[in-house]
Amino acid sequence: MSFFENDRTFKEPISKLTTFFMILFHVGAVAALFFFSWKAAFLAAVLWWISGSLGIGMGYHRLLTHRGYKTPKWVEYFLTFCATLALEGGPFFWVATHRVHHQNTDREGDPHSPRDGGFWSHMGWIITGRALHNQSAALLPYVPDLRKDKFHTWISKWHWVPITVLGVVLLAIGGWKFVLWGIFLRTTLGLHATWLVNSATHMWGKQRFLTNDTSKNSYWVALLTFGEGWHNNHHAHPQSARHGLRWYEYDLNWYGISILKLLGLAWDVKLPKLKEENEPAPLVAVPAAEELVPVSGD
Repeated sequence: MSFFENDRTFKEPISKLTTFFMILFHVGAVAALFFFSWKAAFLAAVLWWISGSLGIGMGYHRLLTHRGYKTPKWVEYFLTFCATLALEGGPFFWVATHRVHHQNTDREGDPHSPRDGGFWSHMGWIITGRALHNQSAALLPYVPDLRKDKFHTWISKWHWVPITVLGVVLLAIGGWKFVLWGIFLRTTLGLHATWLVNSATHMWGKQRFLTNDTSKNSYWVALLTFGEGWHNNHHAHPQSARHGLRWYEYDLNWYGISILKLLGLAWDVKLPKLKEENEPAPLVAVPAAEELVPVSGD
């Protein structure tokens, strides 16, 4: 499958503001390579884990979107805070977009299907401004659970504040070297890693389950995303808190959830009952359907 051939991105007008910030962050990421230090590199690695694993993987994805496990509210809010440091939007935007993706995977209405082009599924849907906006009327019905929560409502509006404050703190304690590595390079790499789940794992890899879509398992995407690359496993068992279903399938996000469970900070952890290799099976303790599908009204 070609990454650029007949790509929808080149048929849509580009969002100037979004594209400006994308270019800015990529330029900053390249600049960081000329200001290397081990302290800055270590800082970037830690922040990537905090934002990408604790935040996006364990927080936005497996907890808020699919409710694959339950935690105390303070843990849920902490993971959400970590996710805002990835610069991938607030919980309303992220969760709603992903729920729409699962509802319409590779069909009309999928926000980032590679059937509209590989580049479109990777980042074209973002730079064209076609991504659902945080307060879009089309988005809100998909997050009725989050809309009831005052913290999630607030952080969805002010999701840019934590990473901005972090940038100021890094500038104060480590100068521009820390900002270039801890904000620009780390964020840019994290964004592309997440986008690879939308693009690469629907284009290249292997399918264990017959899911009637193009989702595939990719070990190298799993390495870059702390376990999110086992995408065919995930589409077969979307509410499972564990994506790496075999011992050799690296899934750091699942290890983190397991640690929370050992500490008594996670419970009702949903796992698949695997039957035959190519047959998706029902989950244990599947939550009510209204938690995951849009409802009408405000």
